[in-house]
Amino acid sequence: MTKHARRFPEFYITAPQPCPYLPNRRERKLFTHLVPGKSSAIIDNLLTNGFRRSQNIAYIPYCENCSACVSVRIVVDQFERKRTNKRIWKRNHDLYVERVSAIPTAEQYALFSDYVGTRHADGGMADMSALDYSMMVRDSVIDTFLSEYRQRPEDAAPDADPQDWPLVAVALCDRLSDGLSLVYSFFDPELSWRSLGNFIILEHIEQARREGLPYVYLGYWIKDSPKMAYKTRFQPQEHLTARGWVLYEPEDGEE
Repeated sequence: MTKHARRFPEFYITAPQPCPYLPNRRERKLFTHLVPGKSSAIIDNLLTNGFRRSQNIAYIPYCENCSACVSVRIVVDQFERKRTNKRIWKRNHDLYVERVSAIPTAEQYALFSDYVGTRHADGGMADMSALDYSMMVRDSVIDTFLSEYRQRPEDAAPDADPQDWPLVAVALCDRLSDGLSLVYSFFDPELSWRSLGNFIILEHIEQARREGLPYVYLGYWIKDSPKMAYKTRFQPQEHLTARGWVLYEPEDGEE
């Protein structure tokens, strides 16, 4: 095998299995392994053009007779918080965020377990061990980091160390050439009133703005899946189509 061939991705297709988002559908994925030695430019090109990363695998839906999954990215420099998003931002004014290296901790895993056990008890991540979680965080050949969100106690001293405050949310994120890609996030399931999942997206939009990055990638959106409805709250956004990335025109009622 030539050096060029070793650096070029080899693609595989998964066997059909039940779709987790749409009833009576079967899903397949096209995927490739992201390993050291693969061209960083090729990996970046995959992840900025519809592929998603899970550990060291990049995948994209490859379903027969179905194209419901649409890649979505927020246009950062045109984004403005409106109505619902303004309320969510204000609601979480007492949170402290810190970007940390992609290194798992027991504190993170405890929060992750509570989140998955409450929100996704029947999903494929429900039985993830501490080692599984560690691999999810660590196993990356690109620039990956964590955002930790901690709640400032009402009686916190001015010189208090934020690392002593309760951890309420975590986001695993990739830094790409033109944006931030949210890989996975989790949060305290008892704090539903905070809308932490939405706040994490809002906060990463501001981080991308500070870094001069034009996009925040949200993964896939499915129009007919209620689980995905929140993604259209962040406008303007672009959707990946057969014509490339195009500006999405919101329907009535979408911000």
